[in-house]
Amino acid sequence: MNLSVSSIDDLSARIAAVRDEHAEHFPGPATGRQPVHTVYVPADRFSASTASDFGAEALRLLNTHTPGAGSFGTAFGLEPEISALVRERVAAKLSAEPLEDVRIDFEDGYGVRSDAEEDEHVAQVVQAVATAYEAKSLPHYWGLRVKSFADGGHERSMRTLDAFLTALRDRLGRLPGGFTITFPKVVMAGHVALFTEYLDRLEEALGLPAKILRFEVQVETTESVIDHEGRIGLRGIVDAAGGRMAAAHFGVFDYTAACGLPPAEQRLDHPACDFARNVMQVTLAGTGVRLSDGSTNVVPRNDGPDEVNAAWAVHAAHVRHSLAHGFYQGWDLHPAHLPSRYAAVYGFHLTGVDEVIGRVRAWHEQAAGDGGVMDEPATVKALTARLRRAVDCGALDESVLPPGA
Repeated sequence: MNLSVSSIDDLSARIAAVRDEHAEHFPGPATGRQPVHTVYVPADRFSASTASDFGAEALRLLNTHTPGAGSFGTAFGLEPEISALVRERVAAKLSAEPLEDVRIDFEDGYGVRSDAEEDEHVAQVVQAVATAYEAKSLPHYWGLRVKSFADGGHERSMRTLDAFLTALRDRLGRLPGGFTITFPKVVMAGHVALFTEYLDRLEEALGLPAKILRFEVQVETTESVIDHEGRIGLRGIVDAAGGRMAAAHFGVFDYTAACGLPPAEQRLDHPACDFARNVMQVTLAGTGVRLSDGSTNVVPRNDGPDEVNAAWAVHAAHVRHSLAHGFYQGWDLHPAHLPSRYAAVYGFHLTGVDEVIGRVRAWHEQAAGDGGVMDEPATVKALTARLRRAVDCGALDESVLPPGA
C-alpha cells in the first residue's frame, strides 16, 4: 500500500497521551452493586434493630392495605400481568433485606444538640452498629451523615466522625465493609478538599488503610451546580475529593428552596430538579461517581387507608420519575416508603423484561454469527446493566440472565 504521509509515529504517541489523560478523568462507570435507596435515620433513633423494625412495619402496612395482587397493583399502578409477581418479591424483600443502605444522620434529621448530648448519641450509635454487625443484621451499605462545613458545624462534624470511628475500632477491631460518609451542603470545592485532608489525617491516626474512608457529596446548593465563577461546580468537587468521592446525592428541598420555589413546588419531579439532575448526569458520567436522587417528604399521618395509599401514590410516582431519568437510587425516610420504593423499582425492572432478555441474548448470538439484530453495543450495555440491577435488588433471579449478561 502506498501512503503519502511517511510517518505518523509522533501523532500516535500524542493521541495515546490524550487517551491516557481522558482515562484519568473518566475511568468509567462504578462497578459492583448499587443500592436502590439510602434510608436516613436520625442518630438518636438508630438502634441495632432499626433495619428489622423498618421491615416489619413496612410489611405490616403492605399486608394491611394491599392484601392481594389486585389491591397491590392498584395502589402502585402496576400492570395486572406482573402485580402478583411484584407483590411476592416485595414481600420477600421486606422480610429478608428491607434496607439496602442506611445513613445514620447527625445533620438535618438530627438537628443541633449540645456537645455532651451528641457525644452520648455517638456512643449509642457505636454500640448499635457493633451489635448489628455481630448479629449479621447491619445493612450491606451503611454510614454516617455528618454536619456541613458551610454553616459553622465543621468542628462538630469532625469530632463526631473521629469519636465514632475511634470507638468502633476499639469495639470491633475493624471498620465493617460498606461504610460511607455523607458530606452535605457543599458550597465550595475548597470545603471538599479540606474534608479530604481531614480524612487523610484520620486514617493515619487510626491506622486505617489509605483512602478507605470514602464519601458522597450532597448536591443541594445552587453553588454545587454552578460555582462562584459561573462554571459547572461538580467537576471541581470531584477533583477536590482526591479519588474518595463515591457518589453524588441530590437534595431536593434545600435545592428548590435555594432556587426560590414556593413550598408547594418543592418536590422531586419539579423541572428545576430535572435541570440539576441533568447537570449531574452529564458532568459525572464515566467518572465512577454514582448518582442518587433525593427524597419524598410525604408520609402517612395515620394508619388509615386513604393516608397510606395517598403517600404511596406520591412516592411511587417520584421513584418512577427518577428511574425514567436514569437515577436508580433515591432517599427514603419512613417505613411506609419501603413498599412503594420496591414496588416501583421491581415494576420498572420486570415490565418488558422478557423483551430485554431477548434483545441481549440476540445480540450475543449475532456477535457469535448465529443471528442478527440492530442494537448498538452501547444499547446492549444499558440493557445488560438494567438486568444486573434487577438481579442485585431482588427483582429478578440470576438464573434467567442470558450468557454474557
